[in-house]
Amino acid sequence: MPLTAYLITQLGTCHGISFADSTAIKVCHNRRIPSNKVFAEQAKRGKTSVGWFFGFKLHLILNDEGEIVWVYVSPGNEDDRKGLRKMLENPFRAIFGKIFADKGYIGKAFFEEMFKDHGVQVVTRLKAKMKCTLPVPSEDAFFLRKRCIIETVIDQLKNISQIEHSRHRSVTNFLVNLICGLIAYCHQPKKPSLVSYAECLAVA
Repeated sequence: MPLTAYLITQLGTCHGISFADSTAIKVCHNRRIPSNKVFAEQAKRGKTSVGWFFGFKLHLILNDEGEIVWVYVSPGNEDDRKGLRKMLENPFRAIFGKIFADKGYIGKAFFEEMFKDHGVQVVTRLKAKMKCTLPVPSEDAFFLRKRCIIETVIDQLKNISQIEHSRHRSVTNFLVNLICGLIAYCHQPKKPSLVSYAECLAVA
């Protein structure tokens, strides 16, 4: 609990432009799933773009400066949209404006719910078979192209902060390792960030 409280004090604030995504946190190799007893009650099988895994999902919201605004951990089989809904319901951080996400968050009813209940506009690319009825505003198209910032942050969390490994011997150890990894990222002096849209236009 003290680590969690400290992490909350180190999180960034929303500036109106945010990025959302989730990543798999594996707790063991797929071959060892039947014999895994430590996470038998908590972890679940989930699927990402690269295949199946056993573990949890880390859901993230970042601001345009690469700072983590909020996080949420769920079983591996939880829908990304449910994770985003949970993060927006948090009482500690006000999240507003636009959230740019990948195609896993697409859903007309979900978009309407997010705008109605939280005042947030979720922006994603369209799937291949979906028809575009209205042109995408140039500002939205710019930030959709820059959504890779959150993928860069996830890569740093896994390879520098080492939030994922398969040597945990208890759920508590897993949570401590994850929270400490997030805190370590928050203390990085230089984070992946975006130049503002107006500054990019001025340079062009």
